[in-house]
Parts: sequence; C-alpha cells; structure tokens
Amino acid sequence: MPQWRALMDHRGECNRAVLVSVAQFDHGVKLGRRPGAERDAKSLHRTLSKLGFKVDVHTDLSSDEIYQLFLRESRRPVKDCFLAVLSSHGEEGCVFGADGKPVRLAQIFRCFDNEQMEKKAKVFLIQACRGDALDDGVEVDSAGDAAEFSQDLSVPVDTAVMYATAPGYGAFMHPLGSVFLQTFCTLLKEDGNRNLELTRLMTRLSHRVAYTFQAKGRVLGGKKEMPCLLTRMTREVFPFTEPGKDSATAAAAATGLSATSLVCSNYVRTRTPSIS
Repeated sequence: MPQWRALMDHRGECNRAVLVSVAQFDHGVKLGRRPGAERDAKSLHRTLSKLGFKVDVHTDLSSDEIYQLFLRESRRPVKDCFLAVLSSHGEEGCVFGADGKPVRLAQIFRCFDNEQMEKKAKVFLIQACRGDALDDGVEVDSAGDAAEFSQDLSVPVDTAVMYATAPGYGAFMHPLGSVFLQTFCTLLKEDGNRNLELTRLMTRLSHRVAYTFQAKGRVLGGKKEMPCLLTRMTREVFPFTEPGKDSATAAAAATGLSATSLVCSNYVRTRTPSIS
C-alpha cells in the first residue's frame, strides 16, 4: 500500500503535490532545453511520496494546459497541505509553457483563493529565472518598480511562495538538477528538517543555497543564487512531518534548532550551471 495513504483522513483526503516541469519546448520556440528538469521531478516525486504526499507529475505542458491544470487542482480536496512546483524558463512574474507563452503566476495563485482551499496550507516552489541579472554574492540597493510586486497581492492567505532566486536575477540549472530543488530534497532527507515549521525550513533552504553554492565556468564562475520567500501564512504549519507524527511532535522536534545549525562545510560544492 502506498505510504501516502497513512495520512489520509476519514474522508479519503490526503496532502497533495503537483509538479509541473517543462524541459523540452515546442519546435520553433526560442527557449533552450532544460537538462536536469527530469532529474528534479524524479527527486521531488521520490522525496514527497515518502513524506505522505500524493504526487502528480506533469511534463512539457502548454501555457493553457498549465492554467487548466491548476484551476482543476484548486478545486480538488486536500487534507492539510497542497504543494505545487513550477519549473521552467521564466521572467519576473511568469514562467513559460512548452509553447513559449507566459504563464502568469498571479493568475495561478488566484485560483487557490476559494472556499475549498481557504483553511489549507498552500506552498509554491518556483524554479525559474526572474530576470537576466547574475548574483555576485554582494548586497546592493534596489529601487524597483511597484509593478514588480503586483503578483504578490494575488497570493491567498495561508500561502507561501518560495522562489529559486530574487526578483531580476537568473536561476541556475544543471544536468544533475537545479541547486534550488535538489537542495530542497536533500534537506527533507536529513534528520530534523522534516519536522521544522515551514518558514524555518525555508530559511534553512535559503542559507544552504546562498552560502554553499557557487557556479563554475569561464562566464558564470563565482556567481551565486539567493532564494526568496514570500509568505502570507497566518499560523505555523509542519507540512513535511513524518507519517505518524503530529504537529505537536513536530514542534517539539524543532525546538532548539536554529535555521542554520545543521549547515556545515561538508555541504559546499560547485557545479557548472546553465541559466534556467
């Protein structure tokens, strides 16, 4: 019997995850293939399934198909948490379908502002570029246009959106998978992280990516990546607690662990990337 059934309630509902991965674009679309996207999808499916999620993977969908998929998913029952992963090429505020047309994230988020999802935790992981800039690993002052934040206004209550990178910057992809999603999976395999409250887990994810990843190569050598969390959570949630453990146990397990206490030099590695 699949392990996720252990988290089903008396109505047959369970936590659900939907992975949308665009690796190969339609003929004539001037967007390069994304080697490593398939590996990300496999890692996510394996990791989340072990944590009680019913996982569905969708590959190389068109923009209209992505919109329709999330419209349907936003109306399906879920136990406590719905998790979505969108992995593709992107720009600020959108990712691209296999047909090369933009999928507006604000429109996706708004689908989940309904009665069905009102009291559920909703988590989005966005593996996509948000611009063309490359991160040198230093802080800079930024005076962005207010329009850049319009998509944030569409995020429903009790929703967290974790972007692979900050607004205006590129996200890295490698044939072995993206540093953002592969690090996310790695954290969930390590003792202690699964029972962290969501925002603490995301802080740990940001730290691990920001401080242990550095690109290699003549052009991109030394470039960094800094994930970015947007949250409208009104309560603490423990979406990745191991099957059989309740939130109280998870909270106890998290007590005393700082967001960076499990980070050490053993995790430092470099890789030759491509921009997603």
